[in-house]
Amino acid sequence: MLCSLSGHVPENPVVSKKSGLLYERRLVEKEIQEHGMDPITKEPSTLDDLIEVKTNKAVKPRPSSATSIPGLLGLFHNEWDALMLETHNLRQSLHTTRQALSHQMYEHDAACRVITRLVQERDEARKALEDAEGLIKEAGGKKRMADEELEDRAKRVRPGIPAEVGQELHKMSKQLSEARKKRTVPSTLATTDELAKYELISSHPLHRTTQGGILCVAPNPSATNLIATAGADATVQIFDKSSSRILVSVEEHTKKVNCVAWPTSELVASASADCSVRLWRGSGATWKPAMAFKDHEADVVTVACGKLEKYIVSASKDCTLGFYDLEVGTCLEKLHHQDVQAPYCCAQFHPDGLLIGSGSENGTIHMWEMRGQTIAKSLDEASGSHSTPVKGISFSENGYYMATAAANCIKLWDLRKLKVFRELAPYTRPTITSVAFDFSGLYLAVGGEDVRVFGSKQDWNVFKTLGNLPKKGAYSLAFGQDAHTLLVGSSDHNLRIFGTGS
Repeated sequence: MLCSLSGHVPENPVVSKKSGLLYERRLVEKEIQEHGMDPITKEPSTLDDLIEVKTNKAVKPRPSSATSIPGLLGLFHNEWDALMLETHNLRQSLHTTRQALSHQMYEHDAACRVITRLVQERDEARKALEDAEGLIKEAGGKKRMADEELEDRAKRVRPGIPAEVGQELHKMSKQLSEARKKRTVPSTLATTDELAKYELISSHPLHRTTQGGILCVAPNPSATNLIATAGADATVQIFDKSSSRILVSVEEHTKKVNCVAWPTSELVASASADCSVRLWRGSGATWKPAMAFKDHEADVVTVACGKLEKYIVSASKDCTLGFYDLEVGTCLEKLHHQDVQAPYCCAQFHPDGLLIGSGSENGTIHMWEMRGQTIAKSLDEASGSHSTPVKGISFSENGYYMATAAANCIKLWDLRKLKVFRELAPYTRPTITSVAFDFSGLYLAVGGEDVRVFGSKQDWNVFKTLGNLPKKGAYSLAFGQDAHTLLVGSSDHNLRIFGTGS
């Protein structure tokens, strides 16, 4: 019988009760003490599991190979061969260990170099940060000086709106009114069948995700690929739809930007909750500050552009309208009327350019006549207006219809009679945020938990509903050229472009 470990005849044999294998006692006891298991089967085992095998203690004879000189030489030769093989294996192991050590030393050296480079970059970044903080403090000082200058300028006595301006507005109004009578629907206007095929063409994340979305969308009147957006993140983004990239991000405002508009194709105006109106001039990717006004004492909720490109109007929560001459670069007058008892929410020029419709937080709509700088008519709840804040106003290009939006419904007004002729309540919950006519006046888009398109020739019924919006829905709307696209500013900072895809 041979030992299962050494392969030789054991001098003190034992048998494992669990595995039934024969071992040399000293070998198996050493294995069990070190590992606590059977060395062959790997089963848990103790010294108590070993049973001694009693054998004859007679002297074992030498093997026949060890009884002669040639046999001994053979044994020595085998031992030498085994020694040489073991030496060879040790040399191979040494070579492998040296290679591994060399690799580790190389990695250590590379890690030291990387650490040195990172420390250097950290020091450079800290220095750059210190320089940037210095520049920010310097810029902040300049900005404070600029704001103080704006406030000082706002406190100066305003010259008022000259009579010549009123006459200019009246003359333009007559020309536009005469031209409107000859106006025809363009042949390139999208048909109702095409609008019924509206689908989401693209979505662009233009503003920061941590703020409250896109509050206003305005396509450029001439360069139709340019779109300006106003965000709750206090920035104005000028976006090129054709290349799907932001041309410039304007960050002059300190609070959310409520409205953005294009007085001309190369001039963009914005109204902000920081009480200011700012304008930038440029083209392509180059835009520079042109003018800044801080004539209001509360949030500026909207800026409206008329047909005369050199005049704009702002509406504020301080219950005043600001009338600006862009050629002179000043606020000619702040208009206030005793009938205005609640802060403004929105304002819009009539297509003729002489009237301004404004909506207040108490639901009243004021029709301002800019030639006389007074309110021609106030439409309160008794006149059929809203009882809740007016979210938006949009005039049909035919000059006869006006759409006003409150959270619970849309009211359509006939301006010839100043009466509501239709009320639209598309949602069961008060979620309406915006309303917009297209340039032809045939289509009306309403924004809320989704976007719905109504048709004037369809008896003001919905013929298209657009989904794919976030939970809070749409915040702002604008039709593209000939109603082939619809721009939607949503609560999740994405500008969505719907269209036929053609």
